Amino acid sequence: MKQIFVRDLPNYVKQTIAAFFLVRSKQTRQKKSGEPYLSMTLVDRSGEVEARCWDNLAALPAFDRDDFIKIKGAVDVFNNKPQLTVHKLRRAEESEIELGDYLACSARDPEEMFAELAAVVAAVGDPNLRALLEALLADPAIAAGVKRAPAATSLHHAYLGGLLEHILSLCGLCRVVAAHYGSLNLDLLVAAAVLHDLGKIRELEYARSASYTTEGHLLGHIVLGLQMMAEKTVALPGFPPRLRAVLEHLVVSHHGEYEFGSPKLPMFPEAMVFHFLDNLDSKLNSMETQLRTDLKLSGDWTGKNVALGRALLRREQYLRPEAGGGAAAEPPPEAQAEAHGNDVHPAAPADGEAGSRPVEARAPQRTLFTAGAGKEGDRVS
Repeated sequence: MKQIFVRDLPNYVKQTIAAFFLVRSKQTRQKKSGEPYLSMTLVDRSGEVEARCWDNLAALPAFDRDDFIKIKGAVDVFNNKPQLTVHKLRRAEESEIELGDYLACSARDPEEMFAELAAVVAAVGDPNLRALLEALLADPAIAAGVKRAPAATSLHHAYLGGLLEHILSLCGLCRVVAAHYGSLNLDLLVAAAVLHDLGKIRELEYARSASYTTEGHLLGHIVLGLQMMAEKTVALPGFPPRLRAVLEHLVVSHHGEYEFGSPKLPMFPEAMVFHFLDNLDSKLNSMETQLRTDLKLSGDWTGKNVALGRALLRREQYLRPEAGGGAAAEPPPEAQAEAHGNDVHPAAPADGEAGSRPVEARAPQRTLFTAGAGKEGDRVS
């Protein structure tokens, strides 16, 4: 069983550890001297940590993204966060891995959430909308995908069950806003919540770390979601064509702006309201996740949130009486070079679901590292 998690690393600073991780990404980069080093992002269910192997790359065994590895190395500090300097590593044996230790998931039970969503759909008043939504949830493949899929690869609700959690959160927000603005059609808002990201169950693959399917790269979740909706409406006799067009608009306009990858701007109140609710829920989840998992060792600021393009203030910490009302330290620079080389991490464009496609559509950089196996004496036992 895994004993040291990413969240525990601040307790091991300046110590050598041996621990298992899942490889989210790996790249071979160059030091200022021109020599190669290995840059990795390692993850488990509690978060992610940057890792570097500076020397003796030829002695490393072959491994790739989404492999489980056991590393032995030092817990150092870079930019006020733990960073692993890997001395030895090996691929983990299947018998050494419990998947639940490595795959982040919603705090809620997926079956419980799905039952809640089914109840929300059953309460939809419009019979045509209700029939469509029930047909989608009754499809075994769709139901299985909705229960398990993340809502994104990294930027919001990026964990198993995250899509379903996001949908339910939006359903709740839709009810509150529709009650406040009496002119809004709640059935349409609920339908938008269920439909808007449904294509992500085909866009993403998430057996280990989340990434894009070939279909996802080629078409994206908006097109895939429209296809899924069309498959069901065709099978519903007499489904109103104009209602179908309204639903399609809710899906294609939910990113809100052309520059955020939206094919259309919202053109009626429910479409506009849903865009803002979707944006709110995704950005707030991104903030909450950052504040919960950020590994910075001190200070009132987190590291930079890539989705939002800014560091976040740890409000509760900053407002503690013992803080004395002093000014919070400035957030760290957006990029700094590591002492061992030009290891600069340029910020990606902001996201928060609105705009997620232009950012997340990038294929992970996968500079494959293949080398001969290390000596038996170098094995991480």
